[in-house]
Amino acid sequence: MIKPVVVIVGRPNVGKSTFFNRCVGGREAIVYDQPGVTRDRIYRDCDWSGHDLLLVDTGGLLPDSTEEMSRQVREQVKNAVDEADLVVFMVDGKAGVTGADQDVANMLRRSKKPVLLAVNKIDSPREEANLLDFYSLGLGEPMSLSALRGTGGVGDLLDKVLETIPPDLKAACRRNGKEDESESEEEEERKDFSLAIVGRPNVGKSSIINAITGTQRSIVTDIPGTTRDALDTIFEFEDRKITLIDTAGIRRKSKVDYGVEAFSVVRALNSIERADVVVLVLDANQEIADQDQKIAQKIIDAGKAAIVVFNKWDLVSNKSSRLMNEYMDKIVQDLPHLKFVEAVFTSAKSGQRVQKILETAARAFEQTQRRVSTATFNSVIQDAQMLTPAPSGKRGRRLRIYYGTQVSICPPSFILKVNDDKLADSSYLTYLERKIRESFGFKGTPIRLFLRPKERDK
Repeated sequence: MIKPVVVIVGRPNVGKSTFFNRCVGGREAIVYDQPGVTRDRIYRDCDWSGHDLLLVDTGGLLPDSTEEMSRQVREQVKNAVDEADLVVFMVDGKAGVTGADQDVANMLRRSKKPVLLAVNKIDSPREEANLLDFYSLGLGEPMSLSALRGTGGVGDLLDKVLETIPPDLKAACRRNGKEDESESEEEEERKDFSLAIVGRPNVGKSSIINAITGTQRSIVTDIPGTTRDALDTIFEFEDRKITLIDTAGIRRKSKVDYGVEAFSVVRALNSIERADVVVLVLDANQEIADQDQKIAQKIIDAGKAAIVVFNKWDLVSNKSSRLMNEYMDKIVQDLPHLKFVEAVFTSAKSGQRVQKILETAARAFEQTQRRVSTATFNSVIQDAQMLTPAPSGKRGRRLRIYYGTQVSICPPSFILKVNDDKLADSSYLTYLERKIRESFGFKGTPIRLFLRPKERDK
């Protein structure tokens, strides 16, 4: 379905992200009483009056600033405006017209895109008189609203958005039950999936996103913590749509101050939950740290398929296939939770093997959705028991597995009917998992085994 792209722009701290969250119905963008919190573009779907819109939140514009971060934010906003079907220019009704507002207005006039002027923070009727000042921007009639309270003209502004977009786009984005159903079936056939890019700060996550998409989708600097929101980018690869989720770097709690970065880390962890496959990015020039291990544990706890990417491979000296094997041994030794994954050795800076990330992630996604027949699975379990029986437990009793069956996917999960689940030994369950993987693969996905005493059925 074609969705009109509606981009929200304005200088910092005028309430763009608050309005964005109000429209999409959740706390998708970080909102904090500090200018410059939003930096990258954030895309989310918005449903209004039976129409689907694609809403884009952008960083605050400071046209005269010479700082590198402000320059990159301006570039992000310009890219967003270029792809927009309509622009919502948001200003602060309490602060009045500023020089920065005038500069943004001039930029929007040059863009030739339809613009709606939204005057935010009009929290009471007596503040409506503040609207008169904003006619000086030359962008038509200003519309008042209070994004924080949800009162005022939030709905009126969205109604105006639907009135302003071209009629053909408005007709195309109207919700239709049959169309949605056929579209979902088509997506299921293509097996679209989402991919979360996670890791410690400054390992190159945003650079990988930009290298994959071939655009400056995320702001990249040498400053740890540049990315704050979890950003979604729809990307087509081998006739399927992949949603790339860039996230803030995850640091130890002791090193995270309450505020913007704390919210960023929470969103990064939530991104693991909503992804189909998680890419754990490591710096090939650094040792695997405790925080890497904790992130790996989060991936396993969420039951997500995963791959490991050793980035900045171009900076590693004496590169060879033997060295790659040594790095794989590091995963087994230092990240035992992820010993089942495939590793990719990349340089986001040069683009080396970046596309292989998508190929490897696609294989992991297929494995986490894989089902095996009950008969074949039980044959493997029985052979494993005959080859190596379970160790004797209390009073000489031994765990006995009668049969098993797969009960779910993502991750593949199996129930094993046993004589007594209390006789299970962790090392024996590890052995069974190894035999299952030897027989069926499941490369790149965790698998789960649940023991159920047969007596309980009776």
